[in-house]
Amino acid sequence: MGRLPGLLLLVLACIAAMPAAAEEGWPRRVTDALGREVTIPAPPRRIVAIFSSNVEMLAAIGAGPDIVAIEAWTRWPPDLVARTARVGGRLGFSVEAIARLGADLVVMTPARQAAAALVDPLGRIGIPALVLTHDRLEDILANIRRLGRATGREAAAEAVASGMGARIDALRICLAGRAPVPVYMETGSDERGAAFTIRDATYTGDILRAAGGISVFAGRDRLGRVSGEAVWRADPERILIAGSADRVPALMRRPGWEGIRAVQAGRVDAVSRALLLIPGPRVVEGAEMLARLLHPDAVAEDGTCHTAAEGGK
Repeated sequence: MGRLPGLLLLVLACIAAMPAAAEEGWPRRVTDALGREVTIPAPPRRIVAIFSSNVEMLAAIGAGPDIVAIEAWTRWPPDLVARTARVGGRLGFSVEAIARLGADLVVMTPARQAAAALVDPLGRIGIPALVLTHDRLEDILANIRRLGRATGREAAAEAVASGMGARIDALRICLAGRAPVPVYMETGSDERGAAFTIRDATYTGDILRAAGGISVFAGRDRLGRVSGEAVWRADPERILIAGSADRVPALMRRPGWEGIRAVQAGRVDAVSRALLLIPGPRVVEGAEMLARLLHPDAVAEDGTCHTAAEGGK
């Protein structure tokens, strides 16, 4: 009974935030990654976007001004991050904070227990909660279109998703016929002899293949955790570290790694985590960045094909 007044106040706050009258085409239902049909009563104008990828997708389709809160780990776009409230981070997520902001849509990803902690209580107080996942590259494009429908920005979302698909297709056409470069991409290390790499059947694996590479652990990387000995045996032609360039010298000095082809040739590079590990619109830039690294004679700085550019002159 002691919690009832607080919950009642939250419900009343949510009702007050709802639009006074239905708009054309609304309410509408959107199916999310949990298979739920989420009813959105009107074009949302106070969105809480939890996780960087969701913020980036919403910003890309023009819904950035409608985002009123994010979680503490989001870093981009900087102007949006600077002006927006926080509703969670390392210690979890606050339903009360979301309700007090008058949110009319919450977009989240089921990581760090966000969906488990938020979906049910948000449903009880009448705030629509849309859960997105992103296993493969095609899921990112689908999520952008899904957010377009959820926010009434279908045309902008279609333009963003189609543009991304066209740039990925252009890379594939440009690199067609070239042998994929065997790559070990390290996404993290526990400093105790084990490291983490991308998994093949994921959006990062799709990005690497579109860029003309192939993980040396493709087909045997279910957990994404590998030992130094496994990397040595795989003998990659290129090593990419997702993160700071400061990590490159230390990696090249690991015991036994001097015998790996990539280390012997000095073909170890740091690459942007933000462009490769956040499943949003910038993954296309990540794919083009990798293609330039792996096939510099084929792909120009702007992501176009050298051959096509020369043929167009």
